[in-house]
Amino acid sequence: MNNKRLSNWSVTLTVILLAAGAPLRAQAPKADSTFDLSLHSPESVGFSSQRLERLRVLMQQSMDQQQIAGMVTILARHGKVVDYRAYGMSDIASGAPMPKDAIFRDFSMTKPVVGAAMMMLWEQGKWLPDDPIAKYIPEFAHLKVFKSVDADGKMILEDPIHPPTMKELMTHTAGFTYGIFGDTPVDKAYRAANLFGSASLKDFVGKLSTLPLLYQPGTAWVYSMSTDVQGYIVEKLSGQSLPDYLEQNIFKPLGMKDAGFFVPAGKRNRFATLYRANQKGELIVDNALGGAYAGQPQMPSGGGGMVSTAEDYLRFAQMLDNAGELNGVRVISPAAVHLMTSNHLAPRLLTGQFGIGGLRMQPGFGWGYDCAVEFDPNEIDLPDGQGTFDWGGLAGTWFWVDPTNDIVFVGMIQRVLDATSPPLESLSRSAVYQALVRPDM
Repeated sequence: MNNKRLSNWSVTLTVILLAAGAPLRAQAPKADSTFDLSLHSPESVGFSSQRLERLRVLMQQSMDQQQIAGMVTILARHGKVVDYRAYGMSDIASGAPMPKDAIFRDFSMTKPVVGAAMMMLWEQGKWLPDDPIAKYIPEFAHLKVFKSVDADGKMILEDPIHPPTMKELMTHTAGFTYGIFGDTPVDKAYRAANLFGSASLKDFVGKLSTLPLLYQPGTAWVYSMSTDVQGYIVEKLSGQSLPDYLEQNIFKPLGMKDAGFFVPAGKRNRFATLYRANQKGELIVDNALGGAYAGQPQMPSGGGGMVSTAEDYLRFAQMLDNAGELNGVRVISPAAVHLMTSNHLAPRLLTGQFGIGGLRMQPGFGWGYDCAVEFDPNEIDLPDGQGTFDWGGLAGTWFWVDPTNDIVFVGMIQRVLDATSPPLESLSRSAVYQALVRPDM
């Protein structure tokens, strides 16, 4: 992705908005309702096979330069898979090659999936965007807001200008933070509370309710634990655990057979090893981030707890591209997809002031419900179609859906992103769009 909006270590990417009054591109023909993983000729959907080979070359470079161990990428247009490759190794020590059905830690690519679950509950009338969050989590009824610190360094708190709303929860504008990307007194309080070490989502919400908001609701965009809060709301409104709800309503209907919150014993041989770079730039195993994924977690993280294969995630992304259905199975309505993938940030938040790492909320680029939205790619120097949405994960997974050109792309690696990580998402986008020689097809 263009450096204007890319942070190589950021937790990655987006959703759709047809901005009022913005010029529209011609919409590419949409796929029929049949989708499988059969490989089709790139030329059959407007790509050049010769030019698409550049994607393979660019992705392979990162392994040749020992920047990552291995990866899986899948590209589809009009619901037809035209490029599906596994590269490198799933484990360097053993030399095990990367299989196409390798299981990856999705980290923040969990967020759009939980967003879709929330939209299902919205369809059932169980929540509305303007509702206060406290309507569903009474513990949040008396939240305070951080204002400043006194002479002794203690936090001075004030009342919120209004109770944070569900819309703000869905868009990282409610006032919450993450505790890991900043060093404010509120971030430090998050870390001290050990929120991710909670015994359950209920315990997590109880701890969070005792901490102040970082800023007044609606006045900033700060990447946060909001989607973990949504995971708790899914549990409350559905009466099921978050993993069970996702399994029954998203994973199973879409055929996402390896998606979940842990990797069973019989599948551990397909679980790709997680790496990070040491100070010398060498890849070393990271056994700590995310834990062992050996059993169902006591606190399933709606913000970053999923695992899946690239195929699994492609099915989810293709469902969104198909306006909520896959292979005749409707998961959510077109209206819900549109709401989820439209920019909901006010212009005052699209100034470049707010973001995560080098990723900035700015004219042309905003946030929907749990994903990023390119409502004017020309403004941010990207080749995608209008309304492209995407996001990614801390271990280097990324995806985008371009509904204008009817393109879906999923890339999976397992290296903790940092400033030295290869810009694979940017490279994959340039390689894909330079190979699209017949966008009118």
